[in-house]
Order: sequence, then structure tokens, then C-alpha cells
Amino acid sequence: MSEALPVSRAVDHGTAKLMPDVDRERAWLLTVDGAPQSYVDLDEPTYLEFEYARRLGHVLDTLAPAGRALDVLHLGGGAFTLPRYLAATRPGSRQDVVEADRALLDLVAEHLPLPRDAGVTAHPADARAWLADAPADSADVIVADVFGGSRVPAHLTCLGYAREAERVLRKGGVYLANLADGAPFGFLRSQLATFGAVFEELVMIAEPGVLRGRRFGNAVLVAAHEPLDTAALARLTAADAFPARVEQGAALRQFVGDARPVRDEDAVPSPEPPDGAFGIG
Repeated sequence: MSEALPVSRAVDHGTAKLMPDVDRERAWLLTVDGAPQSYVDLDEPTYLEFEYARRLGHVLDTLAPAGRALDVLHLGGGAFTLPRYLAATRPGSRQDVVEADRALLDLVAEHLPLPRDAGVTAHPADARAWLADAPADSADVIVADVFGGSRVPAHLTCLGYAREAERVLRKGGVYLANLADGAPFGFLRSQLATFGAVFEELVMIAEPGVLRGRRFGNAVLVAAHEPLDTAALARLTAADAFPARVEQGAALRQFVGDARPVRDEDAVPSPEPPDGAFGIG
């Protein structure tokens, strides 16, 4: 078998690189302009390398009985890590993946093709525009993992966007987002306030070191109208190699403090990560 070689290609929003993992035969890391975007193992799609992806996976595992198919809208595609995960763990799920970078979609389709029966449809489009045109009550889950480089675009951080997401979700549906911030958490607090103005239930999952302000890092936001199984989530996240805390209720309200929902006209991108926060050497 020939050795897997790195692939580098100019895409619509930068330079994408696919780098093989020397420890796993058919596993690849995708970066765009040096920022890690996705990790996939084609032979083991349930393997989630990135900690934030594992936390999103834990939420997805607890939303419905094991194996039950779901209708899922993914905003942000990368290398389709979570769509592959759901296709394996919840066969028969109908998944739409919206990715603004058409050239990146072509690169992933060429080098990391999905199984024919995966039930995943890719759409080259802006996430907010797609959401605005999506039918009401059409998704069980929305997973938002959209980064322009290393920042969440401004138009995906505001009340108008949160209301569109709520409209597209079915009764009992759940919104998940991968966000990144550091102390004093102005962006993360504003996002919790924004989604808390639209959804009745809020949960945040993050490493204690990030929450204590020791470093810049990822946090998973979960929003819904019905209570989530936070006990199961806490057990799963505590068992990870890098344990995370599941924050809700009074502790989360204290974290949000006096942060206000973000009006569309006031929206700004998430903060630029400090040098070395997510880069690959």
C-alpha cells in the first residue's frame, strides 16, 4: 500500500491542507490557513479526535434513544466529522451540510469521500442564507461549527440568527454550537444571553481551565425548549481524557452576568485567538 501523502490546495477562503495521521492508517487532519478544522478517520468514523467534537458527540448521543435516526442540519462542513459520526451511530438519519467554501467541499469529496449510503447532502451556501430559506419545523438538531478562519462570522452571532434557528427546529429540537473565547468571555457570555433570549433551556460544556480564564479555548453551547439530559452529559464529559464541566441553571446565569443579547446591527465576529491557541506546528 502506498504511503498517504499530504494534500495542499487553494480553496475559496484560504489554503486547505489534508495531513495524514501517522498513527492511524486512513485518518486525516484538515487545516485551513493553519487553523485545525476537522479530523476524520475513514475506517472508524465514530472516533472523534478533537475534544470539542467529542463533546458535541456526547450531546448528540443523549438527544434520543441509541440508534434512532434524526434529521440534522450542519452549518459548517469541514471534513464532515460529525455527519460521518451520526451516519454511523444513527443510521438512516437525514443530514444536510451547509458549507460556504465550494472548493473545500470539492477537496473533501475527492480525498475523503462519504459512503454512498451515508444520507448526507452537501450544499455550497452561506449558513445564514440557507437557514433563512429552510422550512420551519424541519430539523431535529442544528449543529453550528462555522468559522471564517478562526472566528465565528458576525452574522451567526445575533438574535436574528438565533430566531431563525429556533424557527427551523422542530418542537423538542436542539441547537448546538462550537464557540471559542477566553477571559473575560465577552463573546461567550453574549452568545449565551442571545440564545437564552430565544430558548428556555441553556447548557454550556467547557474545560475547567478555560472557564477559569487560564487559556483561550472551545465551549459548546446547547439550546433547547425542553430539558436536556445533563446528568448523562456530565458523566460522558467527565470520562473524557480532558474532562469538561456541564454548566446550567444558576451557575450559568452567574457566568452570563449582565451580558445582553446581541442585536443584528451590533453583531461582531468572535475574538481572534491568541497566537498558538489552535495552530498546528
